[in-house]
Amino acid sequence: MMRRSFFGLAKPRFEYQATDSTPAEPEKIPMPKKVTLFFKEPCGQKNSVLLSPGDKVKTGQKLLLCEDSDSYIISSVTGTISSVTPYTGDFNASYTAISIDVAKQEEQDEQFGISAKDITLEAAKDFLDFAPGCPSMQVFSDPDKPIKTLVVCAADNDPVVFSNQCVVKSRTDAINKGVSILKRITGVDQVVVVSSQSLVKKASAIGGTSGVELRVVGSEYPAALPRMIMKDILGQPVPAESTCEDMGVCFFSAEAVASVASAFTNKQIPVTKTLTLIKKDMTRVLVEARIGTPIRDIFNACDVALSEKDRIIIGGPMAGSAVYSEDHPVQPDTDAIMVQDSEDVALVSDYPCINCGECVRICPARIAVNMLVRFCEAGEYETAADEYDLHSCIECGLCTVVCPSRMPVFQHIRLAKYELGRMNTEETNA
Repeated sequence: MMRRSFFGLAKPRFEYQATDSTPAEPEKIPMPKKVTLFFKEPCGQKNSVLLSPGDKVKTGQKLLLCEDSDSYIISSVTGTISSVTPYTGDFNASYTAISIDVAKQEEQDEQFGISAKDITLEAAKDFLDFAPGCPSMQVFSDPDKPIKTLVVCAADNDPVVFSNQCVVKSRTDAINKGVSILKRITGVDQVVVVSSQSLVKKASAIGGTSGVELRVVGSEYPAALPRMIMKDILGQPVPAESTCEDMGVCFFSAEAVASVASAFTNKQIPVTKTLTLIKKDMTRVLVEARIGTPIRDIFNACDVALSEKDRIIIGGPMAGSAVYSEDHPVQPDTDAIMVQDSEDVALVSDYPCINCGECVRICPARIAVNMLVRFCEAGEYETAADEYDLHSCIECGLCTVVCPSRMPVFQHIRLAKYELGRMNTEETNA
């Protein structure tokens, strides 16, 4: 929700929306006929690819794409691989899409159950990176960057998304157990639970008497984004070109923590994702779907009809990404799907910056966005980084929302970061 001051020079406020006092039961999406899962790497040479059409897979089975890669996904269904194809994501990033035809009879893979007899960090790293919420267990592997603080986010990043909050309300016991497991296997010194004011009572139950600290974020967006939490709550502003992990802090969503608990308790990797569906009229529905489910199935189950030029957004309205097919699948980190009516889609323009200063006033990182976007738009990425604080951007998207010229400011900045990172990687490899 956006609020503007009576005084013209005051910046508008975007406030987080609390969930209802009692969360509705999630809409359970039927098992799809086909799922699609993404490896975040290209196929590579055909003779090195380990997966082929016709291969049988089981629910919870760990799948490796290549012999020379540690990257893996977890099959969310039992069935037969129907295709292994290249997929192009945002900014032309290369992935590999694995499509699986779902079998009528489900069969659980036992490999994780065997590894999880002992609750260890190695078992978590080997199997849980693809669990709902994407618990990034690999961050605990770098001896040069030891993680000392684990932040459990009981709030949602986007103002109109309530997936994480509903998980906190309905799965407090699992989150509590997940925190205990993570403390034991990672050896973190400090656990901080970050909650909105409306969820303080529920969030205060997480951790019990184990010394877990509860902190409350403000109601104004983007207070719940990691870099804002680092600055405002932990008192550790993240320098440009550094990450939270560089400073010994990692962030897990409440759902990711609950996934860790569920996996080790049931000896099975969870494969169902909780997410918010935001309809054209901005009503919100909590749904549960198998990872890999085409979003078309969610629309059909929730009576969402698409028309010509409607927009589908993965994520919330502030920092989500548009997709162009109803076949796009739910992934482990998909917290929301939004549908915008064609008449409500905000148009973008190639009209130049008019130096009104709206983006500068609203920027929480206090960047000279009006200058930064000029260099990003011109492809001068190194200048944007060296002289105009490109890497200080926290990617909240507020600059684009308030721009009267309707410039896609946020998209220019994201592209600049991606291209600069790609250029640096190529230079290092060369």
